[in-house]
Amino acid sequence: MKKSNILAIGATVLLLAGCGNGKSSDVSKKAGGKYAAKQELNWTESNTLATADLSKATDTLSFNVLMNTQEGLYRLDKNGTPQLALAKKANVSKDGKTYNFELRKGVKWSNGEDVTAKDFVYSWRRTVDPKTTSQDAFYLNQVENANEIIANKKDPKELGITANGKYKLTVKLTKAVPYFKQLLAWPLFYPVNQTTVEKYGKLYGTQAKYSVYNGPYVLTGWNGTNKSWTLVKNKRYWDKGNVHLDKIHELVTESTTTGYNLYQAKKADETLLSGQQVKNLKSSPAFVKRLPTATARLDLNQNKVPEFKNKNIRRALSLAIDRKELTDNVLQDGSMPSKGFVPYGIGKDPVSKKNFADQAYVKEAVEFNLKKAKKYLEKGYKETGTSKLDLNILTSDTDTSKQTAEFLQSKLEALPGVKISVTCVPFVQMLAKQKNSDYQITVKTWQSVFADPINFLDIWESDASYNNSGWKNAEFDKLLDEAENTYANQPAKRWEKLVKAEELLAKDQGTIPLYQQAKSQLLRENVKNVVYNPAGVPYDWKTVYIAK
Repeated sequence: MKKSNILAIGATVLLLAGCGNGKSSDVSKKAGGKYAAKQELNWTESNTLATADLSKATDTLSFNVLMNTQEGLYRLDKNGTPQLALAKKANVSKDGKTYNFELRKGVKWSNGEDVTAKDFVYSWRRTVDPKTTSQDAFYLNQVENANEIIANKKDPKELGITANGKYKLTVKLTKAVPYFKQLLAWPLFYPVNQTTVEKYGKLYGTQAKYSVYNGPYVLTGWNGTNKSWTLVKNKRYWDKGNVHLDKIHELVTESTTTGYNLYQAKKADETLLSGQQVKNLKSSPAFVKRLPTATARLDLNQNKVPEFKNKNIRRALSLAIDRKELTDNVLQDGSMPSKGFVPYGIGKDPVSKKNFADQAYVKEAVEFNLKKAKKYLEKGYKETGTSKLDLNILTSDTDTSKQTAEFLQSKLEALPGVKISVTCVPFVQMLAKQKNSDYQITVKTWQSVFADPINFLDIWESDASYNNSGWKNAEFDKLLDEAENTYANQPAKRWEKLVKAEELLAKDQGTIPLYQQAKSQLLRENVKNVVYNPAGVPYDWKTVYIAK
């Protein structure tokens, strides 16, 4: 990335109980000692696991598994506050640029090796090394020399992280980052075991057996493509006394009907709900509505379809979509029509306290107006010298994705000369196609890892690793650069630049926002201590237990 303060942080809310002395936590007292004899949790997932390699992870599920099987310098408590984890002590310089850590001694990897400062150094260097091709490498931009290393102008060994002996670690930043401790709680900044990475090479993280773990659980039973796996309590984990579950069984159920049937048969303790299920079950004591800071959008690939370079055509396609009909009549799960690309719950104006989504709202970018859409399309056809668009929508093969794509197909085909086909592929295959810009139109989702608008807006910078649709805007880049550099320490001015950037993205229809995703679910009432984070990696299972 061009700017140095592009860090959008992984605010993974984790529950850190006790002080790591190996004794039972207060959970047993609160539960009155009434633990179920069998401490196993059965959890459903809507898609398959993509990777167990923290440098390669890009999706929420992969980070969720990494968060529960690995650990870093910090974990966030139930309030989202960073608490020391593998770091025993931390000291920050007055200028905020230097962090010195003293690590816990005696912490082990699941292969029996010690977790040391060198593991952090190796991990961070590996992520920023261009050879690793990490899409998330830019999150380390604030670390000294990271930008130059990512650009292949310096050696990874020059990264601003140093091991001072076995248990002391120093990190140097290019400037003060107020939220850096929260960043350190996100799996991308965890250590990796060099012995294991070098042993397995390209196979590392592609199956459970090609990795080792230092977190609460160990990943087992995942062969890289299968639809079930198990997290088993890590007997070598330094804080195992505060881990109560013996196993977490995760099962992929692309259909919420299948998930609900498993729940009814007591083969699952949790299941996501969609559509009519939400209406029928919202009064159930097991019903839980989640509204994460996650959005769905429609990306138009200008690299594949030259007509998408025309703003009038992009605007026409957006205006043809009735988002309220999509959320109310198709999804029916509590999802909300988008007011812009950045969702609700991602931040408020430091002065007025107004929600960012309301403040940066551009009506025409997300409204439904078929008459206006046809006028824009007519202009676009004339400007591009065409009279028809034969297009394909790429999406995943889950129920919700299919329903959304079919709805979009029907709405877009109401435009003159527009013909839409739909291609549904497995989730992991879809991610690969999106990364390689191998699509014409695709439904993309984005889940924040930190509650700040920059976490959304920075993916639209011209040289962003996630910007593969071909939309670029120099003024947009400038606004983000000013927000994250010129006015980084002036909250009000920084906020103003971010609002203007969102407005520009909307007015130019760089993408087509659809909805903010709800994640309604049934969660069995005897499953206690599940901590949910709406603005980051969602589920912490460290101290979860099954009550009688």
